[in-house]
Amino acid sequence: MKGQDLRPPFQAAGGCVPSEWEKLPTPCYLLDEGALAENARILGSLAARTGCRILLAQKAFSNFNLYPLFQGKLAGTEASGLYEARLGAEEMPEGEVHVFCAAYREDEFEELLQYADHIVFNSPAQLLKFGPSARAAGKSTGLRINPECSTQEGHAIYDPCAPGSRLGTTRAQWDAAVSAHSQLPSLLDGLHFHTLCEQDSDALETTLDAVSRQYGDLLSHMKWLNFGGGHHITRPGYDMERLERCIARANREWGVQVYLEPGEACALNAGFLLTRVLDVVKNGEVQTAVLDASAACHMPDVIEMPYRPPLLYGDEPGKLPFSCRLAGPTCLAGDVIGDYSFLEPLKEGDLLVFGDMAIYTTCKNNTFNGMPLPAIFARSEDGKCRKLAEFGYKDFKGRLGR
Repeated sequence: MKGQDLRPPFQAAGGCVPSEWEKLPTPCYLLDEGALAENARILGSLAARTGCRILLAQKAFSNFNLYPLFQGKLAGTEASGLYEARLGAEEMPEGEVHVFCAAYREDEFEELLQYADHIVFNSPAQLLKFGPSARAAGKSTGLRINPECSTQEGHAIYDPCAPGSRLGTTRAQWDAAVSAHSQLPSLLDGLHFHTLCEQDSDALETTLDAVSRQYGDLLSHMKWLNFGGGHHITRPGYDMERLERCIARANREWGVQVYLEPGEACALNAGFLLTRVLDVVKNGEVQTAVLDASAACHMPDVIEMPYRPPLLYGDEPGKLPFSCRLAGPTCLAGDVIGDYSFLEPLKEGDLLVFGDMAIYTTCKNNTFNGMPLPAIFARSEDGKCRKLAEFGYKDFKGRLGR
């Protein structure tokens, strides 16, 4: 099918679907090594200019076969629990391993200490419970703070500063805890905040002002400050200069080592989901193409976020002559990817390519309805595709019993 000008997620396609892609089984993920390497270069250059240390947040991208692309550019990995911490330690062994969890399990913590270098606690109670053993093991310990400064619009599910949030410690909570347990400050090496989601550095600057007002006196006694994730650093047009000013400010005012732990920025616009049309149905005025890929199973953020993913050769409804709704094959009525328009009507067997599918896909997909997990391929900078993983019935059955 012929299409219009390509947007950033599809630059690797070179203006058309490469013939090798037509041979790949669908649905499948295709991770682009060239785009990943370019993201790594941008992040590595930022670290070199500013002295900050950047971590790969594995919750967004955990395809460890491609971690070598980030080595030498990033300082290590960020984990959300035991398994990600172990993965980071095993697959990026030269880097630091940082971990944050809203609450740690007592039966896992000793093993966690084998892998983590930095351990961030969500509450004074968790710091009091686990901090002494972490420090005795030689780990750097920190506390996640809640500066109570919301900068997001429209995505309350991703706002850690929303009223009633369970994530992070407010200043009032900290002061009350210290009044009851005076030893708490001695258990801290650093502070951590994570308040952004797909945002530019103006939101970080606003947040940093709030952090300074509420926690500036504590930061003067800290070794490091972690700015968290949600920074769209590798997005075209991102305000890099403002970010660098924020890093320099933290260095100047508090003398801390600054960490950032982006997930999306590491793999932004660096992957595709290839799928084919199974059938085209029409109900009233709505025409729907049923694909062999599912929003619910293979791109869950499309429903959870929600958002409409970019599509090669597809445009907004009504922009091109033929409009069509794209949906998955599961029994979920809401398994809908979105409405698009095309130069030609879709038909059974057509190959469709969704962009920006390296993030929150391979690490978040599922087998609802017994849907097979898509195979994972990597595309090298010379255009060749190689298989990283494939899945079958045993993967579906094995997670349900033995």
